Amino acid sequence: MASAMRYARRGVYSTSPNPNVGCVIVRDNQEIAVGWHHKAGEAHAEINALHRAGELAKGATAYVTLEPCSHHGKTGPCADALIEAGIATVYVAMEDPNPLVAGKGIQRLRDAGIEVKVGLLESRARQLNAGFVKRMEGGFPFVRVKMAMSLDGRTAMSSGESKWVTGTDARQDVQRMRARSSAILTGIGTVLADDPLLNVRLTADELGIQQEVRQPLRVILDSNGRLPADAKLLDLHGQVLLLTADKSKLFQHPNLSVEEVALKDGKLDLQAVMQTLLKYEINEVHVEAGSVLCGALLSENLVDEIVIYMASHLMGDDAQGLFALPGIKNMQQRIDLKIEDIRAVGDDWRITAIPVTKKRLEQK
Repeated sequence: MASAMRYARRGVYSTSPNPNVGCVIVRDNQEIAVGWHHKAGEAHAEINALHRAGELAKGATAYVTLEPCSHHGKTGPCADALIEAGIATVYVAMEDPNPLVAGKGIQRLRDAGIEVKVGLLESRARQLNAGFVKRMEGGFPFVRVKMAMSLDGRTAMSSGESKWVTGTDARQDVQRMRARSSAILTGIGTVLADDPLLNVRLTADELGIQQEVRQPLRVILDSNGRLPADAKLLDLHGQVLLLTADKSKLFQHPNLSVEEVALKDGKLDLQAVMQTLLKYEINEVHVEAGSVLCGALLSENLVDEIVIYMASHLMGDDAQGLFALPGIKNMQQRIDLKIEDIRAVGDDWRITAIPVTKKRLEQK
């Protein structure tokens, strides 16, 4: 199953909005075929593995990181393919949270006389598809906030200058994080200050994939319709979604879609923002924004993970901080984080943390 998960990760940059799934077929304790889901709309992991196994699949054991599907979508049911191939035993890491499947694939296999065992490395399987699982279980998309700071916790100079807080290796690491996301989200303040592209700049070879690089949906929060018509991000191929309170203020552009979102205390309602993103089948939201928006997301308990790149320099008292959290006045109001990982990325350090108010998916 651990091997199947390694293969599943090969689809991390290309399967959205589908989950990452891997399959390993074993006979006489030897792997005879492997498969993984390459891209949404293409064959699933089980089909790819069965194709490689051929006649050797009969009587073999299959290890699958997610319950085989039982419905007809863009591809046929994987449960039926396993039955037709004569697979004798199937180990499933976790039941599919998609209501269209949700146990039906497992039951179909058992009804056909196949031995099915569920729950092997389930916590790792949930982590593998944290965004998909959260969305399918009725939640908002998985929200990851990325920030870069100096050793004294500053993200930009008082003038707004922020290029570059961290080094090349860290910036390349962020590109891979963007590539695995379904959407990249920022606020209009960042667009006006930096005129960013918000795209994935790594090539397929650099990402280690064979297919074309998938560009995430770029999402701009702009309550008052201030997006400039000459913003650089509009010139790139790929959709830009602008969320605003009054779309009548916006110009038309072939790469621009606009959705109206209700206001809350004079700003876009962030709960409504996440609800809107569900319509676009967004699993993971990668946030690159200023301290105000990042602080608001954190205050609304919408942040699932914080990734901070820390550089070994000091930027001084006048520089800007990480999160704008004006409501915190005493120690009892502080937001506690659990550090999940710290590692060096080039000359910088990457710190991954989760707010302790967030329940980890694997603990369900």
